[in-house]
Amino acid sequence: MFSKKSLFLLLLLVVGGGIFYAVQSSSTRKLPGTRYERILVLVGEMLEEGHFSPKKIDDKFSKEVFNKFLKSLDPDKDYFLASDYEQFKKFETKIDDEIHGAKLESFYVINEIYKKRVDEASNLYKEILKTPFDFNADENYVDDFDKLTYAKNEAARRELWRKKLKYETLSRYSDAMDVQEKSKGKDGFAAKSEEELKKEAREKVVKVYDRMFDRFRNRFKDDDRFSLMVNDITENMDPHTTYFPPVEKRSFDESMSGGFYGIGASLTEDESFNIKVATIVTGGPAQKSGEIQVGDFVLKVAQGSDAPQDLAGFEVPDAVRLIRGKKGTEVRLTIRKPDGSIKVVTMIREKINLEETFAKSSVITSTDNSRIGYIYLPEFYANFQDPNGPRCAADVAKEIVKLKAENVSGIILDLRNNGGGSLMDVVQMVGLFVEEGPVVQVKSRDEAPSVLRDRDNNVLWNGPLVVMVNEFSASASEIFAAAIQDYKRGLIVGSTSTYGKGTVQRNIELERTSWASNNPSDLGAVKLTLQKFYRITGASTQLKGVVSDIVLPDQYEYLKMREKDEPSALAWDEIPASQYKIWKNDFDFADVIKRSNARISQSNAFKQIKNYSTVLEKYNEKVYSLKLDKFRAEKQLLMNTVKAIDTLNNLPVPLSMTNLNSDIATIGQDSVKKERNKYFLRVRKNDLNLGETVNIINDMIQQYQIAANKLATKKEN
Repeated sequence: MFSKKSLFLLLLLVVGGGIFYAVQSSSTRKLPGTRYERILVLVGEMLEEGHFSPKKIDDKFSKEVFNKFLKSLDPDKDYFLASDYEQFKKFETKIDDEIHGAKLESFYVINEIYKKRVDEASNLYKEILKTPFDFNADENYVDDFDKLTYAKNEAARRELWRKKLKYETLSRYSDAMDVQEKSKGKDGFAAKSEEELKKEAREKVVKVYDRMFDRFRNRFKDDDRFSLMVNDITENMDPHTTYFPPVEKRSFDESMSGGFYGIGASLTEDESFNIKVATIVTGGPAQKSGEIQVGDFVLKVAQGSDAPQDLAGFEVPDAVRLIRGKKGTEVRLTIRKPDGSIKVVTMIREKINLEETFAKSSVITSTDNSRIGYIYLPEFYANFQDPNGPRCAADVAKEIVKLKAENVSGIILDLRNNGGGSLMDVVQMVGLFVEEGPVVQVKSRDEAPSVLRDRDNNVLWNGPLVVMVNEFSASASEIFAAAIQDYKRGLIVGSTSTYGKGTVQRNIELERTSWASNNPSDLGAVKLTLQKFYRITGASTQLKGVVSDIVLPDQYEYLKMREKDEPSALAWDEIPASQYKIWKNDFDFADVIKRSNARISQSNAFKQIKNYSTVLEKYNEKVYSLKLDKFRAEKQLLMNTVKAIDTLNNLPVPLSMTNLNSDIATIGQDSVKKERNKYFLRVRKNDLNLGETVNIINDMIQQYQIAANKLATKKEN
């Protein structure tokens, strides 16, 4: 275990993106007797002794964990009563003591009452759903933890459940009305009465909650709820410090090793047992659809044209079994965005082709016949097990060489949705565009920062450069964008800022004996935040991310999805700057930025996207009408808004985008490669943001040419 009494020593040596841990000596202090108490103490000591910037585990910390845990157990405040909360409050300032070795009481008391309240609710929903709802009554359903209060009595709790179940039923009834409307006139169609549709909607909700409460009784055990509590403790340090119980750790490792279930996405579930998209594999059907993002809820799954299966109450493995299938078959996912909008996404199941996670380039010919190189990099990949395996820095270098052979005048590097990866490759990639110098500073706890630098004076590309980013560009992407910006080597174009993840985590087993044997701990593991990234200017990329030089209006801007929106996120700070030499340009980027901002302000598409995003922001309030006509009107407005934004994001005149000559031969007559390549080009040809980025780099090319002509004239004179 980690203990101040054990002469704990944690050495962090950054070598090729990896971290080495060394522990000196061991403690002889006796741990608490129960397994839960052992886990709490070990986790607490790991957080206090190993975390990059640990919060003090005191009464304030205890209160935060207390509130997090109640929210994890009862996110809709429809299980616990106000009297339960008053009873629990005596533990508000006790959890820190339990982490430090006091007898564990808080979990046991809260857990027992929770099980009792869940059992009561399991009878309540059936009773409520026996009676038809009045969809003409003008009332609202609130689905926001912070806006809700715990019910004062049984009658008030019943009213909370009535509105919740009415909302669930109304949603399904409205869907059934839409299906019936679309089916009119089709052969074999038999219309159903309103009463029949309402009854079927209630029956569907009953089945959903039957499954959910079956899970509560048979599958959501004490261990699972205790793991929730421990995870609330770790994530109260920062959002990326996470506890993995043994079984969950093994499942996580397995899912990350390639089990992406036919659409290239891994799934998880939130505290309400909703199925969510956890990760998306580059090149898979989910990613290529362009409509599925991490954090989306998967509501239903349909096989081809069959009726969709509602996933409410399903476990992740059950949902996965519905989503996976034979290669080449169709699956339709009904997803709900964090703003509440609903989409049906159709995909063809396929084997995930790892080649599609690699760097890929093409040539864009603009209206003035300028040739622009476009490089898409979905992640900063590297094969650490195979020295001859693919690495993104080497692959991007190859793409630049190929683009130079195509006589391009500028390069656009697309890092949108790139969540990061190999730190060493970031350093090498920056070196392709600048001369020798520092790239990023990495700081461990209580140690001086180390500077990672490019040591090669050669520059592979010295012409105009634009880096595209968005709010999902994170970690390594932010390091690259920050370095290019700080060297004034190119322009950063995209959302107001990148994600803002400037920290490094590593998995550490709770039992020290498992470190030497490489066996997984029976107590689980913690993914612990150990280091922080800083720009060469000394500013952290944490929280603030990288602010774009040119901001393109973005439909996701209003969503609270960045690091800064996490209450427990580590703070932004600064350290001393590194010594570095700014890239010598013979012109200022200010004129290019001014021109782009003028185009954006005059663009009808960008104006409307900004306006529609304001409409979507309203749905973050999570207050829904339970009156049929209002509900359907709000739903229609939401659907129309999303559809309008999708249309606006398409260029009225597609870009002239072609493959590199060297790539055409590689694609050959392979039908699969041809189809994937066709899709790759089609999506980007119609990309509104890429269209403006082409305008930006054309302005840069023009400025470069003017500067070159002035220099040539000066030499002649």
